[in-house]
Amino acid sequence: MKKSLLLISLIMISMIANAQEIILPLWEGTPPLQKDMGLEEKAVEEGIIRIENVQIPQIEVFLPSKQARTGQAVVIFPGGGYHILAYDWEGRDFAKWLNTQGIVGIVVKYRLPDSKSLTDAKEVPLLDAQRAIRLARHHAAEWMIDPAKIGVLGFSAGGHLASTISTQYAHEVERPKDAIDALSARPDFSILAYPVISFRDASAHSGSRRNLIGENASQELIDRFSGELNVTADTPPTFLVHAQDDGGVPIENSFLYYKALHAHKVPASLHIYPKGGHGFGFGLGKGPVDGWRDVLLDWLEDLK
Repeated sequence: MKKSLLLISLIMISMIANAQEIILPLWEGTPPLQKDMGLEEKAVEEGIIRIENVQIPQIEVFLPSKQARTGQAVVIFPGGGYHILAYDWEGRDFAKWLNTQGIVGIVVKYRLPDSKSLTDAKEVPLLDAQRAIRLARHHAAEWMIDPAKIGVLGFSAGGHLASTISTQYAHEVERPKDAIDALSARPDFSILAYPVISFRDASAHSGSRRNLIGENASQELIDRFSGELNVTADTPPTFLVHAQDDGGVPIENSFLYYKALHAHKVPASLHIYPKGGHGFGFGLGKGPVDGWRDVLLDWLEDLK
């Protein structure tokens, strides 16, 4: 048994050592819906890396060794209430872990709607998310990705963005376009970890709602950005995980989205753990939620 564990550990170390990392801007020049105001991004490391005021959105691509790649890719949206990005805790760390499973991890440094440089702030996170998925499809052959196996993973407010791209992948805003825009932005599957889903009063995470659509948003905007109201039969298969004692984002968010998926006969898997709190990430040392990634791997394997 010890020899088997040692062999597995050596294989994983080898896969990480042979992994590649690529950083690409989402857009050429000044991104759409943004003015060049000379503002600067801010990154602070206090246990985790927190990024604010993103001005140059990008993807950071983590590629497993070629012989290990499964063809799957996961585009990752870190959380942070649409005010910051928990960039390593809910981004890079997960991309590197996915690499050990032969899965390409793509972390999105998306623009945050409280930046003063944005001309239509509420549309920008979704626009960046669409571009990230299209770029993954554009580079699919180069990165050895199956273009029909590109999913999204979002945490907390990043889960809201992942659910929004899953239900509004075809949403358009007026802007210049290029050849990459002809590619589909629809995810093939969606993984939502303690996600913000609804902007309606009973379940809303007030900070995420305020930062994305403002204090006095119309009912039309509230409904548009409440994911449970926008699910259709074309919404991708979804995996949801949440802790019952989440004091940040009410567990009802996951219930509402699962109920909508089930009503539209979209394959969905909902996993609730009694403890874990909010922002449990990997779940290490958090009790039963520690094992949620193993359940996720089984689900991803079943998708194949």
